[in-house]
Amino acid sequence: MSALAVPARRPVLADALAPHRTLLRDAVLVLAGAAVVAVLAQITIPLPLVPITGQTLGVLLVGAALGSRRGAAALGTYMLAGLAGAPVFAEFTGGPATVLSPSFGFVIGFVPAAFLAGWFAERAWDRRPLLAMAGFVAASAVPFLVGVPYLAMILNAVMGVDAGLGAVLAAGLWPFIPGGLVKAALAAVLIPAAWKGVRALDARR
Repeated sequence: MSALAVPARRPVLADALAPHRTLLRDAVLVLAGAAVVAVLAQITIPLPLVPITGQTLGVLLVGAALGSRRGAAALGTYMLAGLAGAPVFAEFTGGPATVLSPSFGFVIGFVPAAFLAGWFAERAWDRRPLLAMAGFVAASAVPFLVGVPYLAMILNAVMGVDAGLGAVLAAGLWPFIPGGLVKAALAAVLIPAAWKGVRALDARR
């Protein structure tokens, strides 16, 4: 095997708990993942433009538990449900007008973030706390790559606010770093603990 070869995909938590995959089961998992994020989105700390929420924790847990494709599908379903009017975004908001919200770019970024969390889980990074933490921190950074430029666009082009880089970072990045690290650490405890439980169950069979 080449030293540069990508490691083979490993089973994720959903596969370990329910090994017989079907389209129906995958659809149920995707819907359940979207529901988990919708519930955690209601844990909010209000800020002037972008609230701190439990969404990112949901993204990490769902992505790691379902894997890259199903995790991304779950977050895509979550986003589309919100745009269709379901009150699944933070503070029970939803509807087409949310695309004009300063925080909507982060919702878009949740889709690739869940994919990345799942990709790391498929390489077994989620089974050890330190590796899980590294993967979850990387996945947590992804929404900012979309959300911060989107925030700047909404402020300047839609809201007519002449916001410079410093103001945009103050509103959309710096306040979220401590909480993001805490949520990544929490996920890095919960997912390996779940794997430990799975291994314990397997040992008893």
